[in-house]
Amino acid sequence: MVEKMNGEILVERQGTLAYVTLSFPGKFNAMSRRMWRDLRTTFRSFQHEQSLRCIVIRGAGGHFCAGGDISEYPQFRYSESGLREFHEEDVWGGLSAVLDCDIPIVAQIEGNCMGAGLEIACCCDIRIASSTSKFGAPIGHLGFPMAPREAALVLRETGALTARELLLEAGIISAESMLQRGFLHRSVVDATLIQEVAASVRRIIQLAPLAARRNKQALRALLLDRPDTLAALLQGAYAYADSPEHREGIDAFLAKRKPGYSQ
Repeated sequence: MVEKMNGEILVERQGTLAYVTLSFPGKFNAMSRRMWRDLRTTFRSFQHEQSLRCIVIRGAGGHFCAGGDISEYPQFRYSESGLREFHEEDVWGGLSAVLDCDIPIVAQIEGNCMGAGLEIACCCDIRIASSTSKFGAPIGHLGFPMAPREAALVLRETGALTARELLLEAGIISAESMLQRGFLHRSVVDATLIQEVAASVRRIIQLAPLAARRNKQALRALLLDRPDTLAALLQGAYAYADSPEHREGIDAFLAKRKPGYSQ
């Protein structure tokens, strides 16, 4: 964890579920450099936890994340090498750790979801937002473009029309509109957000955990167009044939009972 003046990445475990909370009081959970680094460390550690079946990313205090911690920017943004290190190591280090995690990730979004927050949401598998949430990437007002890897992520997840609106108009888009555009899975009234996320988590946790990890690996290879990764997946794609999880799922269906998965 980090000092409060730089914000915190808080982790709470509840059995097979982990909550990751972005917390920076007074700054709508803006991401500091230390928070990006802690996000990377947190998700790299999750990758090796076989008992973990689902992760929820959320923000503290009624907001998801308002972007980056702009107060830090004068320290490094005016140097090409410093700027490159920030985006390629700190920011992309955190985002890629979330993207590479094989455990299903649910985004619980409320309030501001801007810039860095939008990018983190783009890394999640299931995105559920309160109807009053707002989405944007208004960095054009700050005089700089979105870094290439981050722009590719936002383009892939939001679509070309929305990405253009976000970056070229600094558009602020409502949750209802982002739902209609296919970015959100569900948009619900604020009072039911926690219950809706909990229902999604229950559905995920009830399913076969190793199958979920394999599905994430395959989807990642296909979405990111990684032929080498897909080739490697094909080599071992059916190695689960004799696994206990595979047998349990089919046996339970035939016996008309609920499967009991364990790792």
